[in-house]
Amino acid sequence: MPEIVHIIDVESGNLRSLQNAVEYLGYETKLIKDASDPELSKATKLFLPGVGSYGHFVRQLNAKGFVKPVKEYIAQGKPIMGICIGLQALFDGSEESPDDIGLNYINFKLSKFDPTNKSVPEIGWNSVSAVGDNMLYDINPNNRYYFVHSYAAILNEKLKKDLSSNGWEIAITKYGDEEFVAAVAKDNIFATQFHPEKSGLAGLKVIRAFLEQKKHSTLPEITVPNDYSNNGLTRRVIACLDVRTNDNGDLVVTKGDQYDVREKDAQGGDVRNLGKPVELAEKYYKQGADEVTFLNITSFRNSPIADQPMLEVLKLAAKTIFVPLTVGGGIKDVVDPDGTKVPALQVAGLYFRSGADKVSIGTDAVIAAKKYYANGGKGDGTSPIETISKAYGVQAVVISVDPKRQYVKSQADTQNTTFKTKFPGPNGEEYVWYPTTIKGGRETTDLGAYELVQACEALGAGEILLNCIDKDGSNSGFDLELIDHIKSAVSIPVIASSGAGKPEHFSEVFTKTKTDAALGAGMFHRDEFTVKQVKVHLRESGLQARLDEETL
Repeated sequence: MPEIVHIIDVESGNLRSLQNAVEYLGYETKLIKDASDPELSKATKLFLPGVGSYGHFVRQLNAKGFVKPVKEYIAQGKPIMGICIGLQALFDGSEESPDDIGLNYINFKLSKFDPTNKSVPEIGWNSVSAVGDNMLYDINPNNRYYFVHSYAAILNEKLKKDLSSNGWEIAITKYGDEEFVAAVAKDNIFATQFHPEKSGLAGLKVIRAFLEQKKHSTLPEITVPNDYSNNGLTRRVIACLDVRTNDNGDLVVTKGDQYDVREKDAQGGDVRNLGKPVELAEKYYKQGADEVTFLNITSFRNSPIADQPMLEVLKLAAKTIFVPLTVGGGIKDVVDPDGTKVPALQVAGLYFRSGADKVSIGTDAVIAAKKYYANGGKGDGTSPIETISKAYGVQAVVISVDPKRQYVKSQADTQNTTFKTKFPGPNGEEYVWYPTTIKGGRETTDLGAYELVQACEALGAGEILLNCIDKDGSNSGFDLELIDHIKSAVSIPVIASSGAGKPEHFSEVFTKTKTDAALGAGMFHRDEFTVKQVKVHLRESGLQARLDEETL
């Protein structure tokens, strides 16, 4: 019989991926949702994973009665591993939520990253340095691990001394010029700020070392370049799958029904089937994709939310794909065919519990932004952006922006933010702005993309997925001017999308703009290039790119 591993569930994010990772390693998992569950007293190996905000997580620990039994479990010397907010909860507080008290194992308050010259949250793959002569639970300085957080235990000399004098071993990471705690260990306690269950094979090795209680191993020769040209992060390459049902009712990957770039079959009729979603996603993961995004482009409008085909896609994909998964399409307040009203927060919760790490919001983001400006630059707490980010954290909410270039003769021709373009319009116009569109590009609004992303960041979004209708399906490269235009509007990460047709387009967007990530779709689906070929090209161009280990 497989050994049972227990996971504390305070309903603050995606635990399906952690369960899948542990089960992939040959164990059985059981969730503990309440401290009164007798399973907690039976636990011999315990995970304390947290996603979202510090305050929400520690309040849930208290509300569900977990604080005392968790401390008693630790006092008994049984192994426990915290992940992300599960690490942060070991500290006594965070400036994110000043009134909420943590578990008080480390007397220090976490603080927010300085957004000067870098995006916040930190989202991406960073290296982790060992402190001392050994690796801690197989955390290898030559590997990369996935981080997604805005607050951290930012190191100073006092904290270093306090940790050392109190018996804590640490591993550290640097984001920009700020060094912070990436992992801590003391006796039976181990915790990571990064997500090992989302860090590919390198992360699975860390989980396995904890489960096997192999605390120390020999430090290898360090070969990872000390490159902080991207604030320490590798260049993030995302594979995107547009998922829909075709006319035969099959769930397929296509090149979208947006922007009139659908790929037809040989007779020009049905949407061309470029592959099955789960199989393709796993292929891209094995090729080295840093993230996988599923865009449910038809929203399966006639299907009850609980029966959404995308839920099954996510459940299956998350079993073998150990990098972040994003899903978009239909993340809004909806009404089921039987008339049942389902709020966006509940819809998002279904996706998170099925294996998604982030949800992408499109048309409803434009609606929320317009309401934000009409309300004097304030949210009313009801938009999907606000409700989901409040419960699951800003890093869980991605805004999908679908703008289209509009030329004007002067800045006075629009109330939206313009810039002087290097590529004048058909009548010599020197200025452009980017109206947003909704409903898959079928309707254009009077709200500029610049104004949209600023409003969404204020409402609680953590990342921007920046499409471009003019570039989509062109295979001519990303819209570099648009990317820098939007990057100048926000401090949160921006993902460049639309237009990638060859590896050189990725190196171009990373060297000529300040984008945080770049996304490809059709070039991968048609097997013109692989994700690995893009990564190898980036390395050959002098850009750091993660290539996962071959075996566990």
